[in-house]
Formats: sequence, structure tokens, C-alpha cells
Amino acid sequence: MDLMPRNFSLDDIFDNFLTDKSYSNMKCDIYEKGGDYHIEMDIPGFDKKDISIETKDGYLIVTAEKNNESEEEDKDKKYICHERTYGKYQRSFYIGDIDTDKIEAEFTNGMLKVTVPKQEKTVNKKMIEIK
Repeated sequence: MDLMPRNFSLDDIFDNFLTDKSYSNMKCDIYEKGGDYHIEMDIPGFDKKDISIETKDGYLIVTAEKNNESEEEDKDKKYICHERTYGKYQRSFYIGDIDTDKIEAEFTNGMLKVTVPKQEKTVNKKMIEIK
């Protein structure tokens, strides 16, 4: 199992010029420790209720979604500076076929920590009898 971001390729070097905002707002570190993979992802400005984690077809998918409710409530605002972003952000990581019940997640102070157990490498080798 390789724990790589879903869209990782050499073309990412050129993507820095046209960075997708959903990717740039969910920076992460991935490391291996104690027989597990660890993903530490910064998701500042979001609450735990705004974040969902799911597994689908061998991918771990982290989604954060936040709407600008204050803008909808007070339409008389005339912004001088409006830098905070709202919307839906998503990152996917290939984790393969592992026991998803063993995945753990914790969200504290704007940082999401996900622990993914390493998949045991098995050799699918079988001797075929020649008749």
C-alpha cells in the first residue's frame, strides 16, 4: 500500500502555478511511525462538524465544507477586505484494501490527525501441480 495523495504526479511541479484552492487549503504531512501511516492535515477555521472522512474504493476521502452564513444574514455589509474562503474542500489518499475499522481520526485546534494501519504485505503465491 502506498499512501500517496490521489492526484500526485510529476505534473504537480507545474500545478503550483495554477493551484486548485481545495488542494491548497488542506495541506498535509504524511509519515510512517509505529507500523502505521499518519496523516496530519491543517484545516483551520473549520469545526469538527464541518469535516467528514470516508473510505470508498480503496481511497480515504477527507472533506471539509463551510458556508458563509454571516454573509447571508447581513446583506448590508460592504467589505473592505474579504480574504477568508468558504466552500467545499476535499483530499483523497489511496490506502488500498485495509481494515477500515482500525482507522482513527482526531481533530484538535484546526489540525486533523488520521492514523491508518499499514497493510500487511502478503505474497499471493501458489504452486500449481503439473499433471
